[in-house]
Amino acid sequence: MYLAVGAGWFEKDYEEYGYEFGTVAGRLKRLAANLERMGLKAATVTANATEWKAPDLFDAVLLDAPCSATGTFRRHPDVLWAARPADIASLAETQARLLDATAPRVAAHGRLIYCVCSLEPEEGEGQTAGFLARHPEFVLEPIAPGEGGAPADSLRPDGTLRVLPFHSPGGTDGFYIARFLRQG
Repeated sequence: MYLAVGAGWFEKDYEEYGYEFGTVAGRLKRLAANLERMGLKAATVTANATEWKAPDLFDAVLLDAPCSATGTFRRHPDVLWAARPADIASLAETQARLLDATAPRVAAHGRLIYCVCSLEPEEGEGQTAGFLARHPEFVLEPIAPGEGGAPADSLRPDGTLRVLPFHSPGGTDGFYIARFLRQG
C-alpha cells in the first residue's frame, strides 16, 4: 500500500489489486496515464484518508505525508520564506492524524514507513516519538547503513534517516524517513 498525501491528495498502490486515493482529479488522471504507460493496473478511490476503511490489512504501507517541504529548498528556495510556524504546527497535526489512521491498516509483523520532505523536527523526529507513544504495538525497525541507497551520513542513531541536502554529491532534497514494525 502506498499512501501519498500531499497538496490535498492521497494515493496508494498495493501490488496488482492496489487502491489509489485522490481528491485532485488532475493528479488521478496523471496517475492513470503513468500506470497505463508502465502496463500496471490499480483501482482508484477518492476518499478522506482518515476515514476510509481498508477492506484488507497490508504487509507494508508507505505514508508519504503532506509537509512543509522545507527539504526542497535547494530547488525551491521560496519554500523557506513561505513556511510559517503555524503552518508547521498544522501540518504536524495532520501528519499525526494520518499516522493514527494508517496504523490499523498494517497487518501483524507488517511495516509502516513514514516519510516527509521536511527538515523540521516537528514533522520528523517529533512524529516518530509521538506515534510510538500512542501506538505501543509498533517499534522502530532501524534502517541499515546504505539501505535503499541512503547516504551514510543520513543514518541517525535510532535507525531513522535524516537526509540533508549536503549528504549527496551535487546535493539532494532533504527528507526524514522512519520505518515502524507492527509487533505480533
